[in-house]
Amino acid sequence: MSDLHIEKLRPDFGARITGVDITVALAPETVQAINAAIDEYSFVCFPNQPFDDEKHLAFTQALGAAEPSHVALGEEGKIEYFGTIGNVQADGTTIGNDHKKTRFLTGNNMWHTDASFKPVPAKLSIMAAYQCPAEGAETLFVSNRAAYDRLSANMQAKVDALVGVHDYVFSRSKVGKDAVSPGMAKTLPPVHQRLVRRNPANGRKNLFIGSHVRTIEGMEEAEARQLLDGLVE
Repeated sequence: MSDLHIEKLRPDFGARITGVDITVALAPETVQAINAAIDEYSFVCFPNQPFDDEKHLAFTQALGAAEPSHVALGEEGKIEYFGTIGNVQADGTTIGNDHKKTRFLTGNNMWHTDASFKPVPAKLSIMAAYQCPAEGAETLFVSNRAAYDRLSANMQAKVDALVGVHDYVFSRSKVGKDAVSPGMAKTLPPVHQRLVRRNPANGRKNLFIGSHVRTIEGMEEAEARQLLDGLVE
C-alpha cells in the first residue's frame, strides 16, 4: 500500500496508478484507495499489468459484483463476464468489415456510457488491451463531470431537472437495422435515467448522456435531440 503512486493525467480527469500489482489478491486498504482514486479522477489506468481473463475477473470482483455481458445473455441466454471489441475470433480467425459482428461493434465508436441502458447502470468498466492495430483504433475517454462543470449556470439548472430515455435498440440501430436480435431487444427495454447524476462519494455532478439516450422525458422529439446532440458535441 505504501508503494501505491497516483499520477494525474489531465487537469480535469484521469490518473495513472503504479506501485501496485492488481493481478494478485488486494488488501482491503488498497481496494479502498483504488476506489477513492476512481471517484476522484473518473478514469484510472494501471500500466504494464500482465492480465488474463482469470486475473481480470478477480480484480473486477475485488471492486464489486461482476456484471454479465448483456450480449451473451440476450443472444444466447448464458452468463459471460467478458466482451471482446475486435475482429479476431476465439479460434484465431478474423472477420471482415462487412461481417454482421463487425458492423455491430462499430457502435462502440460512438460516445457512450457503458450499461446506461440498464435499470441499475454499471459502476465501472474495466478493460484490458491484448492486441492493437499498428495505427488507429484508439480507445478515447471523456469526463462528463468536466463537461457538466463547463455548462452555464442556466444550462446546469435546466439539465438538472431532466430525465433521459436510454434505449439500447435505438443506439445500435444506428449501425444496422438488424444489429439487435429480437431476443436481446426483449431483455433490454428502454429505461429512464436522470440526465445529471451525482457521485455519492464526493457530491460531484456529471452528465449522463451518450449514444444510448434516445430522447428526454416530456420533451418534443426535435427539441430533445437538439439538446442531447449539443451536449454530446
